[in-house]
Amino acid sequence: MTAMDFNNRLISMENRLERFALSLTANREEAKDLLQETYFKALSSKDKFIEFTNFEAWAYTIMKNTFINNYRKAVRQNTIVDTTKDLYYLNNSKESGHVKPDSAVQHKEINKHIDNLQDELKVPFLMHTQGYKYKEIADKLDLKIGTVKSRIFFTRKKLMESLTDYR
Repeated sequence: MTAMDFNNRLISMENRLERFALSLTANREEAKDLLQETYFKALSSKDKFIEFTNFEAWAYTIMKNTFINNYRKAVRQNTIVDTTKDLYYLNNSKESGHVKPDSAVQHKEINKHIDNLQDELKVPFLMHTQGYKYKEIADKLDLKIGTVKSRIFFTRKKLMESLTDYR
């Protein structure tokens, strides 16, 4: 395959690659960056492409692997290694004990919406937010686990619909 054919095939995939990048990142700017990085890697390693194989699959694989590697790098960069005595930084609360006024108002508004829910939706949802597992909720409320999951799902959905300012 000539360099011109290679470049034309890669350029012809731009819209599909961009949609795939957007599905991975869920952010238009990050998708454009991922697309650009994919183009760079594909062009710099075109000698590794084996002719008469699936070119599109090769390009998609480059994009997927680039996305995964970037994600892993971001996770590593956000990992805190605490070498202090008694793990001071990890055991020290990040919150200073002060509640911001706007977060207190938001918290009250969200709780008001939760309080207005029917008990059959509110109780499983509150138990779930308190850390109970689906199975524990089902056992305590004498419900099937599927019923518990659907009630929590529908409660989340209702709250998202009623709390449009917090999306």
